Amino acid sequence: MYAIVDIETTGGYAAANGITEISIQVFDGEKVTEKFESLINPNQPIPRFIQVMTGITDEMVSGAPEFEEVASTIYNLLHDKVFVAHNVNFDYSFVKAHLDQCGFILDSKKLCTVRLSRRILPGLPSYSLGKLCHSLGIEINNQHRAGGDTDATVEVFRQILKGDRNNFIQKSLQRNSKEFILPPNVPKEHFDQLPYTPGVYYFHDEKGKIIYVGKARNIRYRVNSHFSNNSQSRQKQNFLRHTFSISHQPCATELMACILESTEIKKLWPVFNYSQKGWEDAYGIYAYEDMRGYTRLAIEKNKKQLEPACVIHNVLEGHSILRKIIKQFNLCPRLCFMQTDLDKCQGIEEGYCFGACEQKESPVEYNARVNEAIGSLQAKPSFAIIEDGLQADERSCILVLKGKFYGMGYLSYDIPITQPAEMRELVTPYKPNNYINNLVNSYAAKFPNKVTLLEGEFV
Repeated sequence: MYAIVDIETTGGYAAANGITEISIQVFDGEKVTEKFESLINPNQPIPRFIQVMTGITDEMVSGAPEFEEVASTIYNLLHDKVFVAHNVNFDYSFVKAHLDQCGFILDSKKLCTVRLSRRILPGLPSYSLGKLCHSLGIEINNQHRAGGDTDATVEVFRQILKGDRNNFIQKSLQRNSKEFILPPNVPKEHFDQLPYTPGVYYFHDEKGKIIYVGKARNIRYRVNSHFSNNSQSRQKQNFLRHTFSISHQPCATELMACILESTEIKKLWPVFNYSQKGWEDAYGIYAYEDMRGYTRLAIEKNKKQLEPACVIHNVLEGHSILRKIIKQFNLCPRLCFMQTDLDKCQGIEEGYCFGACEQKESPVEYNARVNEAIGSLQAKPSFAIIEDGLQADERSCILVLKGKFYGMGYLSYDIPITQPAEMRELVTPYKPNNYINNLVNSYAAKFPNKVTLLEGEFV
């Protein structure tokens, strides 16, 4: 038995939105045996554009039952049936979330009439419910209302059943089938071709534009996790609604996947990527000379017209760097703005400040050590991170020149790793950013056995 369902809601994802109308028709494959339809009071305002689209207003639902009042009826209709809907994961996520809140645990098998019609009734111009019904000669009345859309979905499903000559529906209901979790418009073949390796995957919209870039230690598992969980989030519903195809690019290591993901996000600016769009080191450690001639170090927000001694991600990181070089190069904590009170200089008391803050040391002597400290911040090694490649006869290589990521690629085992200038010709250059620089330098510090230092001048 099938329960064919349609709902209207206040928004696009269940975690923050409510149901305003629900329609359920129990279908035995030939006829509808039971119906339930009701407006629902969502206890939140219905956005104006949704009121215009559905015709359901705040006034209409003000006297309707709340979901918990009809939850037991809905659960009894659904719990032992196959849940069927047009874009099933959207309807199911809302109904399941609302039932969970009322103490009913729904765990139904699902069928999506979008995915089924694409497979069983191929070649149609569109698989949106209205256009699909037009192509199939199905009259759709009261569109964008739960009852009208459910009536139409029943008729679509009836034609799908008649056209299913290869028992595709039964195969879709098997436990190992991914049909019921994938976005309705993504061919299953796109999932089947995903490898169990590190790399980057791409979600594309209907026009082929990349809308999300992700990295993974295991591409197949990671893509599967986006859709197989019971998340009620906006991100999942965005992926389900807007993803029409999935592509991928394998990488030899997870680090290479992280680098590629970051460069792709910066280059493509996908609409559903948020985390790295704003990532840039916003601060720097700057040097300037005060009125007495002493070079002072200060943490400031980065300025286009000034070059910092080094860039940092935040003030906390800057404090850590300054504390280290103050003691290493016998600098004054006052002149580095690490002590701002009126007490005696902590550096003098502890013996590492030679009194520049009290003019007991000349600016020339003090500034020489400041310049050494700045030099230590800017002296970065060139190195290559070498690991296994994609193929057995190659190695992966991530090239870092003077502390900054340059590029990456794959080298055969007969190529020696020697000079920076030579290595530059053997890898693919990528546009660096501070996130990647921090990533590769942290990785090199954590896994020194994978690092090969490079000698010679970079040209």
